Amino acid sequence: MGQVTLSATPKGNGFQATVTYPSGVSISSSEAFPTQAEAIEAAALKVLDMPERLTDLDRPDIAE
Repeated sequence: MGQVTLSATPKGNGFQATVTYPSGVSISSSEAFPTQAEAIEAAALKVLDMPERLTDLDRPDIAE
């Protein structure tokens, strides 16, 4: 089963949002957010902005 992970890691005076896909590809925000919650929300919005990546999770030819 494919898992998409949303995370927030400390960066400067805030937190950086990161989306990690089962293939190991990670996409991080270039900006820092004041709270972990805002960083996680930004990561979720990034996932919604790229629905093709979610569609790829169901493709049998994509390695997990």
